[in-house]
Amino acid sequence: MSIIKSLEIKITNIIKSAGYDVETVKLCNSSRPEFGEYQINEAMAIGKKIGKNPREVATDIVNNLNLDNSFTNINIAGPGFINITLSDSFLLEELNKILNNVELNIDKQDKKKIILDYGGANVAKALHVGHLRSANIGEALKRLARLLGQEVLGDAHLGDYGRPLGLVILEIKKMYPDLPYFDPNYCGDYSEIKLPITNEDLEKIYPLASTKSKEDEQYLEEAREITVKLQNHERGYYDLWEKVVSISKEEIKQVYERLNVYFDLWKGESDAANYFDELKDIFEKENVLEESNNALIIDVKKEEDNSPMPPLLFIKSNGSISYETTDLATILERKKLFSPDEIWYCVDGRQELHFEQVFRAARKANLIDNNVKLTFIGFGTMNGQDGKPFKTRDGGVMTLKSLIDLVKEETLKRINPETVKEEEKEEVATTVAIAALKYADFLPFRAKDYIFDVSKFADLEGKTGPYLLYSTIRMKSLLQKVTDKNITFLEIDKNTRDVIKNILNLSNVLTSAYQDKSLNDIAEYLYKLTSSYNKFYAENRVLTEENPAKRISWIALTSIVYDINTLLLETLAIEIPNKM
Repeated sequence: MSIIKSLEIKITNIIKSAGYDVETVKLCNSSRPEFGEYQINEAMAIGKKIGKNPREVATDIVNNLNLDNSFTNINIAGPGFINITLSDSFLLEELNKILNNVELNIDKQDKKKIILDYGGANVAKALHVGHLRSANIGEALKRLARLLGQEVLGDAHLGDYGRPLGLVILEIKKMYPDLPYFDPNYCGDYSEIKLPITNEDLEKIYPLASTKSKEDEQYLEEAREITVKLQNHERGYYDLWEKVVSISKEEIKQVYERLNVYFDLWKGESDAANYFDELKDIFEKENVLEESNNALIIDVKKEEDNSPMPPLLFIKSNGSISYETTDLATILERKKLFSPDEIWYCVDGRQELHFEQVFRAARKANLIDNNVKLTFIGFGTMNGQDGKPFKTRDGGVMTLKSLIDLVKEETLKRINPETVKEEEKEEVATTVAIAALKYADFLPFRAKDYIFDVSKFADLEGKTGPYLLYSTIRMKSLLQKVTDKNITFLEIDKNTRDVIKNILNLSNVLTSAYQDKSLNDIAEYLYKLTSSYNKFYAENRVLTEENPAKRISWIALTSIVYDINTLLLETLAIEIPNKM
């Protein structure tokens, strides 16, 4: 249990011992720091509830608080605000408890099994800047939930089953019509066929095929027919599709790994399609399917809707499976394979309507139990200086690999040649570039758009990833120079109070981030904690302090801040280089 949580329980019991009924107490940062570090506001609510002057209630509570040596400087302000400061003896005891394990200062959540759907890469397409936020936010949320005690499975949920794959297969057929995959009389083993196509070829084929489909209706109709063949597992076409998916998946994994993103499940829309027949039976039994223009739809409107809610397209008029239906089949698949308590979808905010339709259809057909929570975690876009989604200089969509390289070029300029060897520069610059990208991605609340500014992101000063890395490396260097074997807190002094207060706030920050499904609280906290430590470091000579008690306590403080930084940077999937 965290230090603040244990204090809140203690204060709750103290208020009860004063004769007042209270459920829980929230220990808030004081609005008037000159009166105390923390503030207790419950006296007003209690007074209003029982018809008693809040200051009288506060006085009774203060009299009982004075009996506990955890608190000092206890006073009443205004109509009944109680201000308190934590005593040195209390802080010494609590800080020494967490000195070798900062996770003791974290409140765990009630354990649940969570499926986290993020990534959403499309097979046979290059990962682009639009995939950055899903990968970053999803990976960090997965790690955060695990840190707080949850069982989480991250699923890449590849786009591998719709018309884009039909277009790719069609264009391969146009390019290589003599491949055995397209010969209905071929009876051999398709696995022995060497496909004359690389991932680079695939990334060129899709844009070409997509353009043709917009200009040639017959070409588009052929792609639709092939899509149906793929979904029906027709021999030859389906075997070629499997090879295309395999080639593309390896490249996708490599790009994600550059971002420190690792999935537990590499399932795609095609896996969910195996459950389609069962899904259709469920929806037919629940009598929620309607026919419309040779297609099957589901009405998902509600009386309380204030804006139009179009029906969900279940089966298209040509018999193919819709994007919405694969998501419904995925819910069924996850229910049968994993029995999750919650399913989170970390997806571009512009897909909110789609997922609202899917969630409503799932509930309408009783596809999952009511106690299974479906959560849409939408995020905004990374924009260029013009305020529009980030593009290359020629107006095209930038690949993730190119984006990483662009930021790496900037971070290379900031690498210190006196500390980093020439042969290590590229690797260090890449690590710092990833940190710069990720931290900039986490700073705004996830639903907000933000402007890409490579020079700002890569700066060693200010609220940036490189600033956090540099500061953390410096803490590590200081700790490596320590010769004392028994590091402990021996005293609290005025120089360390701000840093300690930030340390105590760790659990509140993590809980807030978990509840809001956003990482900006952690990003802001890391900067605040690090800045408060750097201010302390600049004003004090830690290793050469003549007072032994102060020196050892300051080293202990450094150790805790370093451990928190490394823990939270790992949670954000940000690696720390040895030097920079």
